[in-house]
Amino acid sequence: MNISTIRFVERLGKDEILRKRQETSPAMFLGCLEEQISENTSFDYFIVTPDRAENTGSKYNSAVLLFHGLNERNWDKYLPWAEYLANKLDRPIILFPLSMHINRSPQSWSNPRAMQKLINDEFGEGPRTTNLSFLNYALSARLKSDPFRFYLSGRESIYNVYQLMNEIRGGRNKLISREAGIDIFAYSIGGLLSQVLLTSDVQGYFSESKLFMFCAGSLFNEMNGSSKMIMDGETFETLTNYFTTKFIYPQHERRILGDNLEQAFISHIACHLGKEKREAFYRNNMHRVGIISLKQDMVIPTSGILSAIGQDARGCLEEMDFPFHYSHEIPFPVTKENAAERKYFFEKVFDRAAEFLG
Repeated sequence: MNISTIRFVERLGKDEILRKRQETSPAMFLGCLEEQISENTSFDYFIVTPDRAENTGSKYNSAVLLFHGLNERNWDKYLPWAEYLANKLDRPIILFPLSMHINRSPQSWSNPRAMQKLINDEFGEGPRTTNLSFLNYALSARLKSDPFRFYLSGRESIYNVYQLMNEIRGGRNKLISREAGIDIFAYSIGGLLSQVLLTSDVQGYFSESKLFMFCAGSLFNEMNGSSKMIMDGETFETLTNYFTTKFIYPQHERRILGDNLEQAFISHIACHLGKEKREAFYRNNMHRVGIISLKQDMVIPTSGILSAIGQDARGCLEEMDFPFHYSHEIPFPVTKENAAERKYFFEKVFDRAAEFLG
C-alpha cells in the first residue's frame, strides 16, 4: 500500500472553535481541558495512492475524501477500503481524521486499562449504564458532560475540510493538483458530515462533487448510537434529547449561530426540520448521491436514510444484506470461516462505490 503523510495545522475557524470549546462543561473524569489537546489542532492526515507501474511525479487531477465513523481511534478498518478504492479508481484516497478522533485525540483514550480505571473510579461497585465499555468511555464522558461537543466537533471538522480545500486550490498539496475534482466516500457519522458539507457548501467546493455513503445518511433522530463501540445508552439518550429540543430552539441555546452550515445540520436532525429544502436537494442531486445501507444495521437503519432523502430520491439508495453475521460497527468481520464469501460481498460494495465515483 502506498501511503503519504501530510501535516495539517488548524487555522480556519480556530478562534471561533476555541471560544466555543472553552464554554463547554469539562468532562470531569477525563481530567483534561479539550482546548489544550494539541493533537487535535496539529496532526497528520494520510493519502493512499494507487499502485502504478511508474511514478511520473505529476499531481493527480482528482481525489476522494474518505470520512470515518464516530468514536474511531485508528485507521485499521479503513485502510483496506482506501486501498481497494484507490486501485479501482486510479485516484488517491484522502484519509482525513475528524475532530477528536483517530490521531487527533490523546493516546490514553485508546488505552483499555486507563479507560477501565476511569470507569471504576466513576461508578465503583454501583450500576453502570447500558453498553458502557472502555472502548466508548472517553466519548461517552465528553458528550454526557456537554452534548454540544458533538456539533462543535462536526463544525470544526468542516472548517478543517474547507482549509484542506483551500490548500488544494492554492496548489499547496504535494500530490493533488489545484484543479482536481474532489468526491467523497463516507461511512457512518462521516455521512452526516458529508450531507452538511453538500447541502450547505458555503464556499462552493462541493457543488459538483459526488457523494457515496455506506451505512450512512440517516436523520439524526432515527440513528441508534447506543453501542459498546460508540457510546453508552445514557449518553445517547442525553445527546438525542439535547439536539431534538434545546439545540433547535435558538431562544434556549445561546451557542446557536444560525448560519447556513448550522441550518444544514439542523435539517438532518428530524424529518420536519427543513424538510422541503432538504428533500429538494436530494431529489435534484440524485445523480451525484449514492447510498448502500445494510438490512441488519441497527445504528443507521435504511428507514432513517429514506426519511432524510425523501421518497422521490429513493432511487439513489440500495439496501444490501450479507449471508454472514455482521454489524454496523463491523460490516466485514475478519474470521477464518467463509473468507471467500466475505471477500465477495466486500468487493460487491466497493465495486458499486467505485463505479459510482468513477
